[in-house]
Amino acid sequence: MNGPKNTDFADRLSAAANAKKAQLERAARARSAAESPAAVERRSARDAVRVARDARIAERTATKLAIEAQQAALAAAQATEAAAREAALKAEQEDRDMKFAERAAREATMEEERQAARDARYAARKARKRKGR
Repeated sequence: MNGPKNTDFADRLSAAANAKKAQLERAARARSAAESPAAVERRSARDAVRVARDARIAERTATKLAIEAQQAALAAAQATEAAAREAALKAEQEDRDMKFAERAAREATMEEERQAARDARYAARKARKRKGR
């Protein structure tokens, strides 16, 4: 229990005034403590730490972006190299296919010529046989 319940109005007024006065004194002490050189020094130290932390974060971000840019450039170079290699292989394959087609056409032509020569010999032999009868 905090005290007797039957206090009069004057006691309550003086208690309220005392509480207000104590609150103002606490606020004044807090304000003076906040403006003290030690508090100002602590705030400046916290600000310096915050600035240093922000600088480190910015440096890490810049480094990360530089690494990503390097990796992107490397990937682009590799993709270009792979595309060039693929184009060269494709051109080489097309060249081989063209040479194979030409050789197949030559062989087909030669086979047709041999077939025609054989047919001509066969027809000549038949003609000689009929002529000799």
